[in-house]
Amino acid sequence: MKVKGKVFRYGSNVDTDVIIPARYLNTSDPKELAQHCMEDIDADFVKNVKAGDIIVAEKNFGCGSSREHAPIAIKTAGVSCVIAADFARIFYRNAINIGLPILECPEAVADLKAGDEVEVVFETGVITNITENKTYQAQAFPDFMQKIIAAGGLVNSINKNL
Repeated sequence: MKVKGKVFRYGSNVDTDVIIPARYLNTSDPKELAQHCMEDIDADFVKNVKAGDIIVAEKNFGCGSSREHAPIAIKTAGVSCVIAADFARIFYRNAINIGLPILECPEAVADLKAGDEVEVVFETGVITNITENKTYQAQAFPDFMQKIIAAGGLVNSINKNL
């Protein structure tokens, strides 16, 4: 699976309350959550993000709450992938469970800038900065994780195999 999109760049410790503010957690409707995605850190994010775009962040992305609302809001907003130096472990698990691909690659994070055009191949873990003509190697997803992501999440993957 390959995705391509424009980079939205953020710093370290982007927590789940920044990704989807707690004042909107009275719903689990993915479309409503997506309407407020990242608004406390980037008020124009929802207006500017397009299907396939990629979030790049520094360290500890997704720290905070264990609720799945944050990766659901990101995925439903149209983001195809999140690349960070590292992730909070519960966010990592929740993202894979709902079918949002996330990759850890500090080298790519150090170079990628907001607005860069990036392509990611999940089978190989290769991240290509098309704008700068540079490539980076993240760890590829193992087969079982690729199947979960391709199915759109863990529940869909299990339902497919029943």
